[in-house]
Amino acid sequence: MAIADEIKPALATGCRWGGSQKEPILLIPEGAIRVQGTGLAILQLCNGQRTFSEILAELQQSYSGADAQRIREDAARFLEQLHEKRVVNL
Repeated sequence: MAIADEIKPALATGCRWGGSQKEPILLIPEGAIRVQGTGLAILQLCNGQRTFSEILAELQQSYSGADAQRIREDAARFLEQLHEKRVVNL
């Protein structure tokens, strides 16, 4: 499944942030997921307001040394996996 640029990813119903600002945890109905690094950066941008292309643009600014196509592929794969687990709505 390819993610279209206009899709506005958001956390699924029942999923929310918990933990602390220093160590955020994604609370899901089945438990909790510790998210760090790039995964955390991606998920924090998924607020249902930004499109996938806007998320990619922000990631490209944050990781300016990385290949834009690689960022797109990695972000899409990450979000697709979370969508399959019903953590993210696409």
